Amino acid sequence: MKEKNTVLVVDDDHSHRTMLKTLMGGWGYDVTEADDGSVAVEKVKQGPYDLVLMDVRMLKVSGLEALEQIKSFNPAIPVIIMTAYSSVATAIEALKKGAYDYLTKPLDFDRARLTIERAMEHVRLKEENRLLKENIGEHFDQRKIIGRSPVMMRLLETVAQVAPSEATVLITGESGTGKELIAGAIHFNSSRKNGPFVKINCAAITETLLESELFGHEKGAFTGADRRKEGRFLQAQHGSLFLDEVSEMPLTMQVKLLRVLQEREISRVGGEDVIKVDVRLIVATNRDLEAMLQDRTFREDLYYRLNVVRLDLAPLRMRREDIPLLTQRFVTMFSEQNSKQIKGLTPRAMDYLIRYDWPGNVRELMNAIERGVVLSRSEYLDIADLLITQHPVDGADEPFAALEISGADMPLDEVEKIIILKTLKFAGGNKSETARKLGITRKTLHKKLKSYGEMKI
Repeated sequence: MKEKNTVLVVDDDHSHRTMLKTLMGGWGYDVTEADDGSVAVEKVKQGPYDLVLMDVRMLKVSGLEALEQIKSFNPAIPVIIMTAYSSVATAIEALKKGAYDYLTKPLDFDRARLTIERAMEHVRLKEENRLLKENIGEHFDQRKIIGRSPVMMRLLETVAQVAPSEATVLITGESGTGKELIAGAIHFNSSRKNGPFVKINCAAITETLLESELFGHEKGAFTGADRRKEGRFLQAQHGSLFLDEVSEMPLTMQVKLLRVLQEREISRVGGEDVIKVDVRLIVATNRDLEAMLQDRTFREDLYYRLNVVRLDLAPLRMRREDIPLLTQRFVTMFSEQNSKQIKGLTPRAMDYLIRYDWPGNVRELMNAIERGVVLSRSEYLDIADLLITQHPVDGADEPFAALEISGADMPLDEVEKIIILKTLKFAGGNKSETARKLGITRKTLHKKLKSYGEMKI
């Protein structure tokens, strides 16, 4: 087992290279040197490195050229680019070519150390995630369940243990944390995977219709029942039934659900026949069932029947390590859907996302990225593209922390107008700065403002 992470430092300045080797050696890294981009490429091909720290300007092969060759040979190696403060545009180009991050010279050693540690952690978590996939099987639908944080790793390990059993599962967590995805993972990794996976949201159906939806009804059972209907329990026969928001089920229905769990049989509304059912029950809620027991709004006997195995899903703010991975997956997905060429987020935007509290959890993040992809005019999403409307984060880029829109069905051109005018306001009326932040030309900004009836430039 390798004790130290290996770093390749590439710089044609001998004194700077020596200083970095000494400094990073003190941080616990095994450092190898290269004085040119061409040498760096050869060293990467000859032996494995955990990270490359490389200057941009070198005599023979530049850092950008070497970056492309290294990424072509091994895309998994994180490369951190060093550049002069006046050459940040070059650093942005490096990010587009696949660099993990960049540092400006003269180096801020604390920031350099943090950036290197973050890159190393990124590589380590990717490897852990790969091994976890192998351990729990590729059939876990990893396309949808995304996570590399310790809390998600533990959750998936528990799901892998629970799925093959016949136990009833209670999934708890805030709205938007992915309870339905976990329920699906349990079903599709169980012995019932070839049977149906039926879902119903108890909160979306009125009390009078819920019994019919769950158990079915006979023709003439009530006004409008012009034919027999099979309920969700029979639809899920030999499979799994997922009851979402089970906490919203009225007490009268809780009694009937308890009987089904005890007897494993149902009767249609208006019918007398008793029908045996073979269904695994998976339920979910975003409410505190223990508090509901105290309030007597949820039956204690039903609670213990449902709470055989409990899975608590952490909110996104408790697993911030997953945000970059989720973000990139959503960027890729929505770029393909909308025929856009979005490559990712600016470092500033990603930093904001990581520190934002996400009251709507993964669902809110997904919606923010979708809006950003649709509205963005550049290859990298910035904070202004994301339209996060509530709960700004302490220390975030304040001008863009609370861009507000009113109305969920606002036309796209109106949303665009709000973004442009808000950005102009926060830029202090500076048109050039506004155009830069929006990723458009000053001429395009002029036309947009003119169409809004704003002051002339």
